[in-house]
Amino acid sequence: MVDILQIVALILVVVAMVPALAHALELPGKLRLSKDAYFTVQPIYYPGFTFAGFAEPAAIIATAGLWYMAPAGGTDSALTLAALLGLVAMHAVYWLFTHPVNDFWLQGEKLGRLGAGFFSIGSKREGTKDQPLPWTALRDRWEYSHVVRAGLAFASFLALVVAIATAGGE
Repeated sequence: MVDILQIVALILVVVAMVPALAHALELPGKLRLSKDAYFTVQPIYYPGFTFAGFAEPAAIIATAGLWYMAPAGGTDSALTLAALLGLVAMHAVYWLFTHPVNDFWLQGEKLGRLGAGFFSIGSKREGTKDQPLPWTALRDRWEYSHVVRAGLAFASFLALVVAIATAGGE
């Protein structure tokens, strides 16, 4: 049972990491875009990237399960806890920094009922396209939040890989 949960947790962490890492790798190119080009490009992420959203909470649950099953006090337990905390922090960065800006980028987009419901959660308008906060502030908040999320996801992935590789070896 633990072996299967380890595999599932790793897969879910990777699926959660990939979109954040993709956004982080786009950063240098996107920072070169003009305002008009950036406003044209930004809505393309919906709905594609949102499909991977299930992986974050699922990865947190699976990793919490692994931590619960790990013998207390061992290195694998500590590394699994580190991975879990990294995933929780990654998810918190999304809700505190990325999600509120998504509301801005998706103004005027036709969203399905599920998408509209999701993006309205905790929504607080970060300006409007007619009277926005400086667009570069919103861009930077959105882009750099993904860099932080990618770093947290990668650290969680590494911690989990080492925890699994060393499990039971103490």
